[in-house]
Amino acid sequence: MRKTAESLRSHRWFGVDDLRAFGHRSRLRQMGYGPEDWQGRPSIGIINTWSDINPCHAHFPERMEWIKRGVLQAGGLPIELPALSLSEPFVKPTTMLYRNLLAMETEELIRSHPVDGVVLLGGCDKTTPGLIMGATSAGLPFLYVPAGPMLRGNWRGKPLGSGSDSWKYWDERRAGVIGKTEWDEIEGGIARSYGHCMTMGTASTMTAFAEALGLSLPGASSIPAPDSNHQRMCAASGRRIVEMVWADLVPGTYLTRRAFENALVVQMAIGGSTNAIVHAIAMARRAGVALDLDDVDRVGRRVPVLANIRPAGDRYLMEDFYYAGGLLGLMTRIAPHLALEAMTVSGQTLGEAIAGAGVSDDDVIRPVGKPVYPEGATAVLRGNLAPDGCVMKPAAADPRFLCHEGPALVFDSYGEMKAAVERDDLDVTPDHVLVLRNAGPQGGPGMPEWGMLPIPKKLVQAGVRDMLRISDARMSGTSYGRACCTWRRRALWAGRWRWCGMGTGSGWMWRHGGFTLG
Repeated sequence: MRKTAESLRSHRWFGVDDLRAFGHRSRLRQMGYGPEDWQGRPSIGIINTWSDINPCHAHFPERMEWIKRGVLQAGGLPIELPALSLSEPFVKPTTMLYRNLLAMETEELIRSHPVDGVVLLGGCDKTTPGLIMGATSAGLPFLYVPAGPMLRGNWRGKPLGSGSDSWKYWDERRAGVIGKTEWDEIEGGIARSYGHCMTMGTASTMTAFAEALGLSLPGASSIPAPDSNHQRMCAASGRRIVEMVWADLVPGTYLTRRAFENALVVQMAIGGSTNAIVHAIAMARRAGVALDLDDVDRVGRRVPVLANIRPAGDRYLMEDFYYAGGLLGLMTRIAPHLALEAMTVSGQTLGEAIAGAGVSDDDVIRPVGKPVYPEGATAVLRGNLAPDGCVMKPAAADPRFLCHEGPALVFDSYGEMKAAVERDDLDVTPDHVLVLRNAGPQGGPGMPEWGMLPIPKKLVQAGVRDMLRISDARMSGTSYGRACCTWRRRALWAGRWRWCGMGTGSGWMWRHGGFTLG
């Protein structure tokens, strides 16, 4: 049933005839507002994760004005509410340590202010799940506006991808292939605009995940941040949230098990970050949906990777993905795996949202019969070190490591590992398995993105670019290589990782689907 002005939550602050409401209205007047601004209008909170040191969100002050414009066009009162920024490149030891703090702040901002609905403005890695978790718990109508990916990088005519090319060219410099001049040029060309990473890292993965959940307007997550379509999407989101308030479209309307299954399917098909699994389970539980690694494994075994976007893909970046049809185009190709009847914040079902979408470049978004990788982006592994499971991204690794056996080289701290891999006399071969422990949720602390252990310098100089690596840390979504990480239970506490203490005497056997310490 459609809400009335008197049934709005904000009416309790502004609409009643008592002393408390008098105080609220008088303070609005203090800021220059008049009764025309609030009477009979939904109040819309816009939670903004901008800061001076978050390059992914540098355009948010300007985009905030477009969202406000849309809210006003639809007859609402926009109220900007600043929140923790979580700038992935700068916050230490890791933004993961503060994801739940952002979720708590978001929930309490919504609960404590006179708002009827909320627009969430995020994009940089942990901002997406943190905002959504908090808004889900608060229970008011909300939608998510993604920051959008930055433009592709460029160096001497070659495209550069966020993160992925940082690792790649750092190894080239360590190997002596490039020098400081080239390195400085790459530094100046790899991030050319505002917006989040333009590889299929955690940021692009989580904004696509949010759209697949039905929390963004159709097509929103693929739009590059500098594109004028992004401004129009922001205004449209402002208009839509007002209508969502009147229609009382609370999170339970669309955050269902079918929605989370759809988002997992999309995460597999886009070649998404392994970090999505940590966030997906947390977001689902906020919505009262039981989701676990068995669900991830089941979906991953039947959904191929179709987005040829680095690092799982071999060439393209998010700007290319948008021009080729974006997420809506990709979803038309995996439609048989999707619950098309799932509702979205647009008021349409997912099936209605993707109707009419298509793909214009079959190399960027592959046909099902010619996938980038035949199974999903994330593989769930189990073995005697991780009986409860861990995850990895097989599509972004050398296929020869699908079956591997070798000795373990174990490090007890990040500092120890960082120093050791630069030693010319390190006793290591390409067959070794590099192991970093004590880097999990508490050991890090906060489960930092240390899981992509650097290849020892002596091997890099010999041409080695991938090895089997295992850690209880996470790894950047922009990373590539054969790394197993993001363990379900902190293995050190489980008493299992003490078995690794035998250094190079430990033996490892790896098979696709599991691994064993021998």
